[in-house]
Amino acid sequence: MENEENILGREKIGKLMRKFSIPCIISLLVNSLYNIVDQIFIGWGVGYLGNGATNVVFPLTMICLSFALMFGDGSSAFLSLKLGEKKKEEAAKGVGNGIALSIIISLTLCIATLIFLPQLLAIFGCTEALKDFALHYGYIIAIGFPFMMIGTTLNSIIRADGNPKYAMTSMVTGAILNTILDPIFIFVFKMGVEGAAIATVISQGVTFLMNILYIKKFKSITLNKEQFKLKLGVARKVTTLGISSFITQMSFVFVMAFENNLLAKYGSESKFGSEIPITVLGIVMKISQILNSIIIGIAAGAQPILGYNYGAGKYDRVKKTLKTVLGLSLVISTIAFILFQTIPDKLISIFGSGDENYMEFACLAFRTYLLLCICNGIQIPSGIFFQAIGKSIKSAILSLSRQIVFLIPAMVILGGTFGIMGVLYAGPFADGLAFVIAGILLIGEIKHLGKQKITSQALIDDTSTDNQLDKQVVITIAREYGSGGRYVGRLIADKLGIKLYDKDFIIKVAEETGLSEEYIEENEQKRNALASLNSGYYFGLSNADELFVKESELIEQVAKTETCVIVGRCADFILKDKPNVIKVFIYSDEKSKMERATKYYQMDAKKAEKEITRIDKLRANHYKYYTSKDWKDIGNYDICLNSDTLGVEKTADMICEMVKEKIQIT
Repeated sequence: MENEENILGREKIGKLMRKFSIPCIISLLVNSLYNIVDQIFIGWGVGYLGNGATNVVFPLTMICLSFALMFGDGSSAFLSLKLGEKKKEEAAKGVGNGIALSIIISLTLCIATLIFLPQLLAIFGCTEALKDFALHYGYIIAIGFPFMMIGTTLNSIIRADGNPKYAMTSMVTGAILNTILDPIFIFVFKMGVEGAAIATVISQGVTFLMNILYIKKFKSITLNKEQFKLKLGVARKVTTLGISSFITQMSFVFVMAFENNLLAKYGSESKFGSEIPITVLGIVMKISQILNSIIIGIAAGAQPILGYNYGAGKYDRVKKTLKTVLGLSLVISTIAFILFQTIPDKLISIFGSGDENYMEFACLAFRTYLLLCICNGIQIPSGIFFQAIGKSIKSAILSLSRQIVFLIPAMVILGGTFGIMGVLYAGPFADGLAFVIAGILLIGEIKHLGKQKITSQALIDDTSTDNQLDKQVVITIAREYGSGGRYVGRLIADKLGIKLYDKDFIIKVAEETGLSEEYIEENEQKRNALASLNSGYYFGLSNADELFVKESELIEQVAKTETCVIVGRCADFILKDKPNVIKVFIYSDEKSKMERATKYYQMDAKKAEKEITRIDKLRANHYKYYTSKDWKDIGNYDICLNSDTLGVEKTADMICEMVKEKIQIT
């Protein structure tokens, strides 16, 4: 990891982006083309009604993909995190649980779809003219859900195991096989949409088998039957780590559900009818997804470069990388814009022919719905940029704004006003608003980049080492903000003549990771509720995960040989299996915490109250994320004391006496 980080901080930006972005682009394009190939052959072999049928079935596939990526990306993040902590057994449990979840949910979705397919198709806007095609296609596709989901989940895990080439090979093999089988089943065997579905399921099965065979070849872990048994805590953590991928994919499902129903409703009131708009806009969206896949691949490849250099305080490299990403993305989106505006008839012709109304609506859809697709060259990279630098609120705003906040309401409102054309107008309306939001946030961030430095207090604590204890022991101090817990820790160290470890960890972590002391001090032990959205495209560990791993290593090293006090940093959990650890939690009432905040941190009362709530919430989220336990659960600690009862001085005295007593008993 350290060599990788050094490369991220010193290698040429262009070379790094080629290394990270190209595999990502290929992977995303293969996924996009998988769906498009079916529609090309169905369009020529069945007609546009066949394509319309696949479009109303497609949201079901996207639901399955959402879960598959949640379990796959969640397992991958869990694997990287636990391997970073040198906990291979726990890493294997996470992978086993992720695969087990994928198996259970895939079978559940398969059975549910086979039972309720007609009702589900109705939800996604299926018309009577499309129904027979959609049922014939959907029942077969549903049989392949377990193959698709488990194969996709394993694909993410295989990449995290350090074998992206194998993961890409299995995906490309399936895609190529699908391209070969589609014309055979559709044109040779005259099987229509059923033939396309069979080709897809067979191809997914091959990818599934290739990835299943890899399980015995894992380089970083060894899986056995025990690790596939679901553990609530592990399963919850895997799911949490993958929630970003789930939300991203499910947003498309909601858009397609609304869009298909509105197209059916307003299309029936126009000369185009319901089926042409559903078919055409489904194709338009999938073609635009090719554009988005390239842009996402470029930005996702740059994400580790942006994240590391931001954390290392190398803001010139951050700006240079961002400039490169935006430049490349704008070139791609500009080319796409020109194609969509000049040759929409030729693009739609790839997917078969249609009558005059079909071609007319296709040209309208490309030119209207994708009018501002050029904005994607800014909006998509901006969202991934904020992911990379850990700005979770801004990242969440940009991730959800276009699809959920702007597009769906715009389709409803504009559709009600302008009919079928209003649904098309919603595309550029959402793209334009999302672009404005992205531009404002991005410009503001760039202007302040590197100007919000704080004065680092990462100084080694100078405490006495005249050890008064006759046994090696480690005292961990967890504390509420403003409770005086850190000062209690210092007093304990002074009274017992042992070392206090707190901010000196920052210097050591900075040395080992290359991240700046200012960044570490500002971000360690703090995780907000939306931070999981920052992990969607990471290769390996994020900066926050890297901080936790390095601090965990240091804490374990110290605990092996020294008698000391360690403040914060989930030390009680990290050392939970050590016999010589005494875990302390210091809390206080709100009034006292506010008094300390105003006195020692020079805050006014109103700000102090908000800051206490904010910091405690961040600490609780951080603890929950890395330990799966509640920060204030008294079961985590040996001693829990209210520092107001006796005052911090006597609280420290009491803890010292308890420590001495426990050592004697032990």
